[in-house]
Amino acid sequence: MSLIVPTTAEVRENILAQLESALGQVIPLLPKSFLRVIATALAGVVVTLYKYGGFVFLQMFVATATAADTMINGRTVSPLRYWGRLVGLGEPAAAIPAELTIDITVTYQTGFIPSYTPLLNTDNGVTYITIGSTTLDADVVEATVRATGDQSGGNGAGDLSNLGDGAELSFANPLPNVVRTTVVTGTVTTGADGESEDAYRARIADRFAKRPQGGAYSDYEQWAEESSAVLNAYPYTGDCPGQVDVYIESATEPDGIPTTAQLQEALDSINQADRRPAGALVNTYPIDRIGYTVEVVDLEVDETAQVQADITTAVEQYFLDREPYIVGLSIPPKRSRIARASVSGVVDDVVSAAGGDFANVLLKNGGVLVDRYELQAGEKAKASSVVFI
Repeated sequence: MSLIVPTTAEVRENILAQLESALGQVIPLLPKSFLRVIATALAGVVVTLYKYGGFVFLQMFVATATAADTMINGRTVSPLRYWGRLVGLGEPAAAIPAELTIDITVTYQTGFIPSYTPLLNTDNGVTYITIGSTTLDADVVEATVRATGDQSGGNGAGDLSNLGDGAELSFANPLPNVVRTTVVTGTVTTGADGESEDAYRARIADRFAKRPQGGAYSDYEQWAEESSAVLNAYPYTGDCPGQVDVYIESATEPDGIPTTAQLQEALDSINQADRRPAGALVNTYPIDRIGYTVEVVDLEVDETAQVQADITTAVEQYFLDREPYIVGLSIPPKRSRIARASVSGVVDDVVSAAGGDFANVLLKNGGVLVDRYELQAGEKAKASSVVFI
């Protein structure tokens, strides 16, 4: 049985038919006939109820619940976020502002720059503020700044706030004893965009599939991933009795390799009181990213540049989707196997869609041909390069 919402016209005609049956006479065709006006008004109400009932029905399932704020009986609710709170995930992960180190050139060594002094970058339009006061006691002094605002009225958090070494920040207002323009020398915290609706929805569905079990693999995965710095966590039984090894993939760092601070943050999240088994010793380790080179031999296709770009994107996504298989935790199908045949299939899908052809696909790791490999504990893969020969 399917729920089909009738149109207003269909409901109106149905009401008129019932009135004619009850009254035993044909209702006049005049558009302003009293009964026709009443039927049209009632039809609008009925269709509204149909749509309201359908909306309510969709909120019963994580896959279809709306993430938008919805006003119901004077209360603003977000059904998807309610599901997230109910299952213990809380709100979607917020965007992370970048924290950078800068070099400030001092013209006269006296005084200090106070905390919350604003600086601007003209390229991304983001405003940064200094964290802590900086004493002007050298020709060049170092300060730490954090993104705090942007041109769209936001708080400056997200990938937008990242700047590479050598980028320039200028004090919003000229300050005595320093040169107005400063130079970025490093990144303390990489800015990251907030969690998307699709990612949050997937996390909720995943939590329903992996409910807490008092110290099972899924518990360690969930506890570690509560840290906003963690993209994925892979728990294993340690080599020593009573130990649990959890491999961490960073949500912000290049290739997903976490910093020491992020490993500690994940460990602290796992070790919160009254959560993990009292006798378990937890270790957190960074993932090991294995790079592969994919060589596509004798590609023949129109619009070569576009097809090569499409192949590169598809192959890179294939490797990023690979992850170790953990018995009792991973949900089939297995994604731990890297095979030349599978990579060739990815290439074939793109080339076939473009009406082209190719001779072969070679898969190499460290210059050595690979036919098939099974990812081990803590290993993740990436496409180091896709070349066409």
